[in-house]
Amino acid sequence: MSFRFLPDDPISSVRMPTGQSVLIDPASRGGTSCLEVIEGIARVYCPCEETEGMTLAFLQGGDQLRTDRLCSEGVCVEALTPLIFKSDVEANEVQGFDAVNEWTLQLLRIRHLGSAEQRLQALLALLVNRLGRRCGDWCDLPFRLTHERIGELIGSTRVTSTRLISRLRSADLLSVPSGEPTLRLAPTFVESAPLAA
Repeated sequence: MSFRFLPDDPISSVRMPTGQSVLIDPASRGGTSCLEVIEGIARVYCPCEETEGMTLAFLQGGDQLRTDRLCSEGVCVEALTPLIFKSDVEANEVQGFDAVNEWTLQLLRIRHLGSAEQRLQALLALLVNRLGRRCGDWCDLPFRLTHERIGELIGSTRVTSTRLISRLRSADLLSVPSGEPTLRLAPTFVESAPLAA
């Protein structure tokens, strides 16, 4: 797992290309400051060796990551799309909502579904509903995840994820457009997902 360190001094605008990660060290950030995503989609994950890059949340424009609530080893922020964020923002206490806590809760709920098929469908529906959009006959997700990452998110192996994704593609429920960084899902698949709200 490779990442660069976010400078200790607050930065008004940080730009990251897709695939790049930065480590947020809580020891170097005081008070209730936080990062705020301005544009793009980020994955927040734990850099600890024991948890092997466990995903905690996905963030999009307007979402904040409080730096005073991090694990002692910090967290990493990975750009899933070109990303712009600020690191000098005061925490916004909007009715106690915390995007990272909300995502962690939703991902935990998915991990407790009975089968890998249910977990994959619930994960893809959650991602599309929160981070994607409906485009004609498909629901588009503006980024792709590796089969290994999907396995981590649904509590299965990469092999199982690959097998399940192949089944979805064969059933025309999932499409991976060539040359595009997107993933397309059939609306009926998204709407019939377990835990869909």
